[in-house]
Amino acid sequence: MKKSLSILLFVVLIGSMLISGCSSGAKSTPTTAAVLTSTETTEVKSEKEATSSVIPSTESKTVETGSGAKKLKVALILSGPANDQGWNATALEGLQAAEKEFGVETSKMENVDIADSEAAFRDYAAQGFDLIIGHGYQFGEPAKKVSADFPNSYFVATEANSQSENMASYVMSCEQAAYLMGMLCAGMSKTKVIGVVGGFEQPSITKELEAFKLGAKEVVPDIKVLEVYINSFVDASLGKEAAMSMIRQNADVLYHVANQAGTGVIMAAQENGLLACGNSYDQSSIAPDTVMASTVYRMPKVITTAVNQVKTGTFKGGVYHLGFADDVVDITGYGKFEDKIPQDLKDKIAAKKEAIRTGEFVVPVIEKPTK
Repeated sequence: MKKSLSILLFVVLIGSMLISGCSSGAKSTPTTAAVLTSTETTEVKSEKEATSSVIPSTESKTVETGSGAKKLKVALILSGPANDQGWNATALEGLQAAEKEFGVETSKMENVDIADSEAAFRDYAAQGFDLIIGHGYQFGEPAKKVSADFPNSYFVATEANSQSENMASYVMSCEQAAYLMGMLCAGMSKTKVIGVVGGFEQPSITKELEAFKLGAKEVVPDIKVLEVYINSFVDASLGKEAAMSMIRQNADVLYHVANQAGTGVIMAAQENGLLACGNSYDQSSIAPDTVMASTVYRMPKVITTAVNQVKTGTFKGGVYHLGFADDVVDITGYGKFEDKIPQDLKDKIAAKKEAIRTGEFVVPVIEKPTK
């Protein structure tokens, strides 16, 4: 639902008083991978096509946040609700971690449509926010556009490919974890039919669906993978409807890359006594007897790193890729399914995860559906 600019401004003003879902055009040429210095002095190595390099050092210019000094202001823009127990929830955890660690002033805006995203960035920048983060591929170009008009603010978009002097994209290598989910789902299927539901058909989502299919076929070469994009990140009823269609086609294990809409996929599996895997967050909390494992993206680590760079004057625009090797992308344990999943399957998944982490195996990044 589109909002007028005046309504959006009102929401922003209210949100600023509160404490607190990976191409529309030619891609920007990404920078080489970088080392991001975490807030606990640990180094987080970024990856891009199996290469890595250190970001050129810049002169440190600390923004004081002590008594009587300017307090850093950080805003988060979300495509759906912050309590979706998935993609948006992990970003909110990152914002809260930054608030706790650095004492920054925070604000968030939820359910922001693509049409309203530029106005959201612009409004926060006009209010003097130092760092504005759009969580999702669709926020990349709007962030880049607005960054040119506000050179004293910094902008971040996750899963995007846009960049400018004061705007960076942090791309989670979600395809790495999705490959393992494909292995798990195929290995646990009795019908040799599994399904995956995507939100929008965009590169950040497609790369996960395609990796999922590749992982499934590594374990069961003749597996049938049903797939569909539902054109929503928030409508759980659409996710459930898509899952039910797959179930009627004999799918017995399901996966999703659809943010809040994906909870409908999990509910369909639960109601039919089938298995599922979660995405972005430990979604066993939704259905512990249904969800075998989930992919996880450690957004707190990404967001606190970006905040620290702004605080110390070391923020640098670019496109940075983060995966298993950086401890940003991962999968959960198996929870209640620890003793139900065959050991040989768990061993295959563990071995593949290590091969991905070390670079011995590189998951192909496929951003257009192969069908």
